[in-house]
Amino acid sequence: MGKLQMIKGLVTKGRQAAVEHRDKVESAIDKAGDVVDKQTKGKYSAHVNKVQDAAKKGLDKA
Repeated sequence: MGKLQMIKGLVTKGRQAAVEHRDKVESAIDKAGDVVDKQTKGKYSAHVNKVQDAAKKGLDKA
């Protein structure tokens, strides 16, 4: 098995895991955003929210 095939297999497994555990992944995205907001005292809240939304939209493509 070549390296490229191995990487493709890992990506496929990652996508399957994200689909199977979507609620947990979305929760983790929200928690990560909350941590960043807390650490930056909300200074970058708009940017954090935009990244969270983009990450959740990425789940739709999985």
